[in-house]
Amino acid sequence: MRKAGALLYDVLSRIRQEIKPGMSTLELDGIAEKLIRDKNAVPSFLGYRGFPASLCTSVNEQVVHGIPSGEVVLREGDILSVDCGVILNGWQSDSAFTVE
Repeated sequence: MRKAGALLYDVLSRIRQEIKPGMSTLELDGIAEKLIRDKNAVPSFLGYRGFPASLCTSVNEQVVHGIPSGEVVLREGDILSVDCGVILNGWQSDSAFTVE
């Protein structure tokens, strides 16, 4: 469990660094999936009950579980919540953060 948590911490830290105006939430999702799979882990949200992404990305008034989209482009001053889960060696870890 510790390794799954450490991987998730690394993924979310990297995603936080990548967030910038002009970037779509779908781009962030692609980065997250690559980071997770590069460590031989599985994005736990992807495919869960049909969910189509590795991240939940909620912008501004969207409360939770937003679906990443190429049409949702971040702007200066947006509030973004990012939620992610990973499965590594059978252990699942899930965490989220919000930035402005």
